[in-house]
Amino acid sequence: MARGGAASQSVWQLLSLVVLAYVGLCVALFAFQRSLIYLPQPGVFAQGATTLVVAAEGARVVATVRAHDGPRAVVYFGGNAENVGDSLPGLEAAFAGHAIYLMHYRGYGGSSGRPSEAALFADALALFDQVRAAHSHIVAVGSSLGSGVATYLASQRPVARLVLVTPFDSLQSLAQAHYPFFPVRWLLRDKYESWRYAPQVSAPTLLIAAEHDEIIPRASTERLHARFRSGLARYEVVKGANHNSVAAHARYIALLKGPP
Repeated sequence: MARGGAASQSVWQLLSLVVLAYVGLCVALFAFQRSLIYLPQPGVFAQGATTLVVAAEGARVVATVRAHDGPRAVVYFGGNAENVGDSLPGLEAAFAGHAIYLMHYRGYGGSSGRPSEAALFADALALFDQVRAAHSHIVAVGSSLGSGVATYLASQRPVARLVLVTPFDSLQSLAQAHYPFFPVRWLLRDKYESWRYAPQVSAPTLLIAAEHDEIIPRASTERLHARFRSGLARYEVVKGANHNSVAAHARYIALLKGPP
């Protein structure tokens, strides 16, 4: 009996250690989640570009600007580990005759502060409102994490066109796929639920997926596509591309140029 009691006690001790370790991992994920989501990059500003200070609250947020007179402009929101200045040449090729504004998220480039979903959403609205004062026809382009920012913006402001590159339906669903043994629903602060905002978008929309996207499952993009109003959104797949190479494909530029 003594031996049986000792064995039972050992099992309970082991289970207690497992539970404590699991709870500790949950606490760590909750505490450090934003360092896993946001990977700030230094600001490398393109030659000939200028800088706009966005009228943001609580931080100094800047945007790289390729100025162009006229009614047409593009606002661009990049990925979580992107220096948005690198996307300027492709955007220039696709959007001739447009002014181009590329937002540096808080903590990225020359922007101060710390990134969060609420902060990025508010900053995107502020950037749009400033750009709208000079340009009446604004295309919103969002890549990867930026697709969540651009979708929210298009649900709140009258963008002329919305382009989403390797977009997802929600960050929560992606995180749950990467961390299936954790209660992501209760731990995640920044959920980027584009599926929730898509039905409120009234602008013609183009979703661009990479055929071999190793980060965002095709099913996630397809679920988002299904949330837009019928006939509003078009879904295209760039053959041979993966998540980080899609912008290097010639068809990518052609898709950005064309009607959605």
